[in-house]
Amino acid sequence: MIYAFALRIVNYIVSLCKLFFDYMRLFLVQIFSIILMSSSLVSCANRGTPSGGEIDIEPPFIEKATPNNFSTNFKGDEITIVFNEYIKVKDIRKQLVISPPMETDPVIYPAGGASKYISIKIKDTLEANTTYAFNFGQSIVDNNEENPLSYFRYVFSTGNTIDSLSVKGVVIDALKQKPDTFISVMLYEADTSYTDSIVFKEKPRYITNTLDSITTFSIDNIKAGTYKLLALKDKNSNYKFDQKTDKIAFKEGFITVPNDTVYDLKMFKEVVNFKALKPKQESETKIIFPYEGDYNAMRIKILGDTPDGYKYRITKVENKDTLNYWYKPNFEADSTLFVVTNKTYSDTLRHRYRKIKPDSLKFKTIVSGAINFDEDFTLEATIPLVKIDTSKIKLTTNDSIVIPYKVVFDSITNRYKFPVKKEEAQQYTFQILPGAFTDFYDTQNKDTLGFGFRTKRKSEYGNVRVRVRNAKFPLIVQLVDGNGRVIYERYAKDSPIVDFTDIVPKQYALRAIFDANGNGKFDTGNYLLGLQPERVSYAKQMDEVRSNFDQIVEFILLE
Repeated sequence: MIYAFALRIVNYIVSLCKLFFDYMRLFLVQIFSIILMSSSLVSCANRGTPSGGEIDIEPPFIEKATPNNFSTNFKGDEITIVFNEYIKVKDIRKQLVISPPMETDPVIYPAGGASKYISIKIKDTLEANTTYAFNFGQSIVDNNEENPLSYFRYVFSTGNTIDSLSVKGVVIDALKQKPDTFISVMLYEADTSYTDSIVFKEKPRYITNTLDSITTFSIDNIKAGTYKLLALKDKNSNYKFDQKTDKIAFKEGFITVPNDTVYDLKMFKEVVNFKALKPKQESETKIIFPYEGDYNAMRIKILGDTPDGYKYRITKVENKDTLNYWYKPNFEADSTLFVVTNKTYSDTLRHRYRKIKPDSLKFKTIVSGAINFDEDFTLEATIPLVKIDTSKIKLTTNDSIVIPYKVVFDSITNRYKFPVKKEEAQQYTFQILPGAFTDFYDTQNKDTLGFGFRTKRKSEYGNVRVRVRNAKFPLIVQLVDGNGRVIYERYAKDSPIVDFTDIVPKQYALRAIFDANGNGKFDTGNYLLGLQPERVSYAKQMDEVRSNFDQIVEFILLE
C-alpha cells in the first residue's frame, strides 16, 4: 500500500515536470517568434518594402506545339502552342508577320488576357507545297513581368519539305540618319505574270519585318528562284504600295536565290503623281484649288465667256497643297468650267459660285522679334498685292537714323522681303504710311502700320567651317535638327570649304546631298521609273554649336 502511494506520488511529480517542460517549450517558441518578427521589422525598416522574392527575368518557353514546329504535309486549320506559364500576346496585329501573307487573317487566341497556350485558327485556303512562317516578333510575353519570347517563329509546310533559303540585308533611309521602324521587306516572284505594277495590286510571295529595334532583315524559309526585292513603310498594313502614304525601297532588276549577297535598301518618299481636286469657293472672289503632287507646273484656265476686264491672280497657301485663285470682276453665272493642266496632266472641273463675305486686306510679319543675320524682314498680305510705294515706307534705327533697304516681291507667296545691311545689337522700326500697298482689287492700306525687329550681338552666335573631303561637286551641304528639318544650307559648286556663319547655338547634324543633276535641290526616287533618290551622306556627330566659338569640322565622304 505504501508502494502504491509512493508510485502515485512519483507519477504526479513526473506529470508536473512534463507540464512544466511543455510550458517552457511553448514559452521559448513564442520568445523565438517574437525575436524573428522583431528582426524582420528591423530589416524592413532598414531596407524598405519586402521584395517578395527575386524578379522573374526568364521568358516563357514552349512545352508543346500541335502540330510540331517545322512540320511537313500540314493538312489542318488549327495550331496550338502550349507554354510553361501563363502568357499574353501584345500588339499582335503589328508584331505578327505571316509569310507568305494570307488573304484572310487567322484568328489568334488569346486576343486579350492570359492563357497557357496560343491557338491559331487558319481561315485562309493554304497553297499546296508551300512553306509558311508565323513570325511573332516581340508579341509573346509572360503574364507577370512581360518578359518577351523574342522573335519566335512557327513554320510548317503543306508539302514534303521545308524551304530553307534566305535573303538578307539592311534598310537605310534616303534622308534621315535612322530609318523608320516596322519596315515590311518583300519578295515577288519574277514569273510570267510579274509586272512592275504588281506592288500596287497584290501581296508579295514572301515577307518579313524589321520591327521596332533593328534595321537588318532576313526573309527566311523561301525556295530557290528569281525575285523582285522591295521594302515598304506600309502605313495601312495591306502589303501594297500606296504612293500617297507609303515610303518605298527597291533593288534594281531582280535577285536570284540562293545568293550570299547582303542587300542595301534605301527608303524614300515619292513625289505623288499630280492630281487636281474639286475647287471650292472660299470668299467672295476667291476659289481654292486643292491638288496632289508638285504644283510648280500647275496651270488653271477658265472656259467659256468671262466678264469684261476679267483678270485673275494665283497664290500658294502656306503648308497646304492648295492654290488660291483670285479673280475680278465678280461672275453673274451660277457655275463655270476650269481646265487644270500640269505637264502631261489635264482635267476639266466644274465650279459652282457661292455668295460669301469678301476678304479684307491685312498684313502679318513672317519673322518678328529677334532676326538672325541671314534672315530678312518679310511682310505677307491676305490679298494679292500689285503695287508698293516705297516713298511711304521708312526704316529707322533706335537712334532715329534712316536706313536704306531693298524690296523683293514673291508673287506666288504674296510676300515682300526687305533686305537690309544689319548691324549687331540694333533695333529697327518700319513705318508704313497709308497708301503704301495696293492690292489686286485696288484697295490700299488705310492705316499707318508699324513693325519692328532687332538683331543680337555676333558673340551670341557660333560659326562652323566644314572641310569636305572626297567631294564630288555640286554638293548641297546642310545643318539639320534632330527631326531632319533643314535649318541652314549652303551650295558648294567647286570649293571644298563651306562656311556657316552666325549660327544659332544648338546641336545640329551635318549632311551632304550629291546634287547629280545640278538643280540645287534633293531629288527623290521613283519606283516605276526605276530611279533611286540622290545620294545623301551624314558626317560623324559634330560638337554642339556654341556662342562666340568657331568650329572646324572634317567631313569625309565615302568614295
